[in-house]
Amino acid sequence: MHTRALFPGTFDPLTLGHQDLISRAASLFDEVIVAIAMSPGKRPLFALAERVSLAQVVCSEWGNVRVAGFDGLLIDFARSQNANVLVRGIRSMTDFDYENQLAGMYRQLMPSLEVLFLPARSELSCVSSTLVREVALHGGDIASFVPPGIADAVHRHLSHR
Repeated sequence: MHTRALFPGTFDPLTLGHQDLISRAASLFDEVIVAIAMSPGKRPLFALAERVSLAQVVCSEWGNVRVAGFDGLLIDFARSQNANVLVRGIRSMTDFDYENQLAGMYRQLMPSLEVLFLPARSELSCVSSTLVREVALHGGDIASFVPPGIADAVHRHLSHR
């Protein structure tokens, strides 16, 4: 059976934590789709097309990973992609509680979709897109939190605001 996994998120910006989870998922599944949500309610720093483009560069090292943007319900996107696994990263117990609630909702909406929680590596558990944006907004160096090229893109974007 071909296993197609979705790894969804806003990825604004994509971090080393995301990159690690993508790499680990790529070794577990036949195909991984990095599903980038439009998420207008989160007021992302980058437009969806920019986030997709940045993620494509980061994900180019894995032959079984592709990147796709989507708008709307994650479950609808999962169905449209014939995904049978949903990968979610967990950094803390707070993440677990929230993600576990979502997993219950996903099971109700799409019983055939298996949800897999991957814990963050301990050295990356403090890294979140929100914190990376906050550090960057205040002129801090984010290079140790994001893949090569992402820090430059963030700083370029912020300098044009």
